[in-house]
Amino acid sequence: MAKTDIIEGKLVVMTGGSGFLGSRIAQALLERGARLRIASRNPERAFTLKPLADLGQLQFARCDIRNERDVAAVMQGADLVINLVGGFKGDLVELIGEGAGNVARAAKDAGAAAMVHISAIGADAESDAEYARAKALSENEVLAAFPKASIIRPSMLFGDDDQFINMLAGLISTFPALPVFAPQSPLQMLWVDDAADAVIAALANPAKHGGKIFEIGGPEAITMLDLHRRIAKAQGRDPLLIETPDFASAIFAALPLTPMGRDQWILLKAGNVPSGDYPGLKQLGIEPKPLGLFLDRWMVQYRKYGRFNSEAKTSH
Repeated sequence: MAKTDIIEGKLVVMTGGSGFLGSRIAQALLERGARLRIASRNPERAFTLKPLADLGQLQFARCDIRNERDVAAVMQGADLVINLVGGFKGDLVELIGEGAGNVARAAKDAGAAAMVHISAIGADAESDAEYARAKALSENEVLAAFPKASIIRPSMLFGDDDQFINMLAGLISTFPALPVFAPQSPLQMLWVDDAADAVIAALANPAKHGGKIFEIGGPEAITMLDLHRRIAKAQGRDPLLIETPDFASAIFAALPLTPMGRDQWILLKAGNVPSGDYPGLKQLGIEPKPLGLFLDRWMVQYRKYGRFNSEAKTSH
């Protein structure tokens, strides 16, 4: 590893770093020799990273980014900062929007050399979804306090342990017929490891990537209906997929205790693809990998006879 690497030996503070994307970013940072402090309301969720770190390389801190004193404390000594805090529950404007401002101000006060803030495709101050409005506010708050921060808007992420693909896979393997919400909505799903590499690339070169907004997505756009079909084919199944009218799926999303809330339905219906108005993975030096590269292997566990099912066909 080159000694000129901006990341090697530096203290990187990740707020909200105990989740799906955060764990991948953490692994990449540890491999590059960073010292890492994961600050989260539930840092114990990231304890599985301990075996990957050398002695003294990894720290954990309990932090609620809505609390300015909490944030100031975890930012002490920070060289580089990544904010990943998100969610769909509670006061999202306070948590995602105003909380990001707290992180950016504390990062600046700590003298951090670079910051990356994770937003989302669809961030829009005029959106009907509180989540999208909160993400738009978070971008404004971060850039106001830390103008050279990099803003990254990823599309929907997938991975072998993600909740979305595995939820659909479980439903498809269980039911002979299944409704498909927002069936024609386009998705440009991005492999979580490619998203992590994009974050590292932005963090490692603030002179080139600082102060910019990046929208990053996978190499192809497919519809929700096509995604269901691909998952089913990889399982060797042929369920009846029912294209659900928007009014029916909207009613479902409004019901309590369902796996999809109103904001998630609004965002899904709008689609999840980069707009083309901002730089993307190419400018960060990342060539994204398609879902089809992984799907057959991941769906083995959902086939009728698992890996011994000789009837399952290879999907493309």
